[in-house]
Amino acid sequence: MRFEGKCVVVTGASSGMGRKIALDFAKEGATVVAVARRKERLDEIAAEAEEFAGKILPYPGDVSKEEVCNGMVDYAVETCGKLDVLVNNAGIMDEFTPIGEMSNDLYERVMAVNLNGPIYAMRRAVQVMIEKGTKGNIVNVASIGGVRGCRAGVAYTASKHAIVGATKNTAYMYTANGIRCNVVCPGGVETEVMNSQKNISQFGMGRIMAGLDTSIPQGQPEDISSAVLYIASDDAKFMTGAEIAIDGGVSCN
Repeated sequence: MRFEGKCVVVTGASSGMGRKIALDFAKEGATVVAVARRKERLDEIAAEAEEFAGKILPYPGDVSKEEVCNGMVDYAVETCGKLDVLVNNAGIMDEFTPIGEMSNDLYERVMAVNLNGPIYAMRRAVQVMIEKGTKGNIVNVASIGGVRGCRAGVAYTASKHAIVGATKNTAYMYTANGIRCNVVCPGGVETEVMNSQKNISQFGMGRIMAGLDTSIPQGQPEDISSAVLYIASDDAKFMTGAEIAIDGGVSCN
């Protein structure tokens, strides 16, 4: 088991990729602080992990709030005495809204979850990793939209490009401390997030669909989870500052 005795925080853990990531870390022996707004979902995955080598500890909260991001990291340290891995997975879409249609409310909501939350969490994680002398790992979940910025709305695209940049800066700054920071960039993955889009911009969607290669299949949460666990493990000990596209070949077109 690659993560026996390790302490891991996973955000957006109530469904989709985050749920699978949290469960897979627990299967491999980690104590996982699972963070999301829906406590009942967190309780479900904690119960599912009861027979695993590790365990899942629910931590309900909204990661757009600085106090929640600080609190989840501090809870991990209080529980385990350290933090080994932070996975910033929580994220929301922006209804494929182009800049000419974007409201301030939409922009601020997307940036609060997709950018501010991970930044708050990374800051606190780095502080405690240095304080404890932990050679820790941060894995951010961005999007292929953070590498190729045409196939999403403007707020989502901006947030994911920013996370890629923040990842590279953090990796560079803390290399001497033994803290690694990498970012995975999924393409289309079958999760609940698309169903949460209620007011999709018809203009934005039309532009996104133009010329889209629909022959490329959707990924599954396990495709992303397996990459995250590899990056966080000692098997990838020489990897930092990397952006890894997991998109079925979309970025090759």
